Amino acid sequence: MSEQTEEKKVNDQDAEILLSKEKAEELIRKHTYGTMALGLVPIPFVDFVGVAAIQLNMVRKIANTYEIPFSQEAFKNTIGALIGGAIPGLAGMPISSLMKTIPIVGQGLGALSMPVVAGASTYAIGKVFYRHFASGGSFLTFDVDKARDYYQEQFKKGETIVSEMMKKNKEGNTSKESEA
Repeated sequence: MSEQTEEKKVNDQDAEILLSKEKAEELIRKHTYGTMALGLVPIPFVDFVGVAAIQLNMVRKIANTYEIPFSQEAFKNTIGALIGGAIPGLAGMPISSLMKTIPIVGQGLGALSMPVVAGASTYAIGKVFYRHFASGGSFLTFDVDKARDYYQEQFKKGETIVSEMMKKNKEGNTSKESEA
């Protein structure tokens, strides 16, 4: 093989890796926004079930980006084990959702906390599976113990990112209202 052909092959591989990364990052961002919006739904547990469905869809699409066969059953088992050891992800959403059942005060508290918890959890799950699939892993090779610390780290990072997203969105709406 000529040096030019070999160089082109390497450049094509680099471009493909970059494209896959950009696509995965975009999927994580869009699905994070989706779960944040769903967190605003005032009906308890409808938001929780919807968030789980959005997260499943996100991981399915990330898996497809890396041509990893998707199994809903494998995802459920993996995600249950991953989040099972991470209290914020597991307990945060049902508690935030349940708060909405408390008249007057609960609606406000749930509306404030659920988008952050749902968005941060979605962000963290997306980052965990993106990293795993990008490194050549599959559902069969997923090591929950290795991923759990990274999930918790990304959850904390996600809380900050989601809070900033909400702040920017609120500032954007405030400036639009003042222009009107």
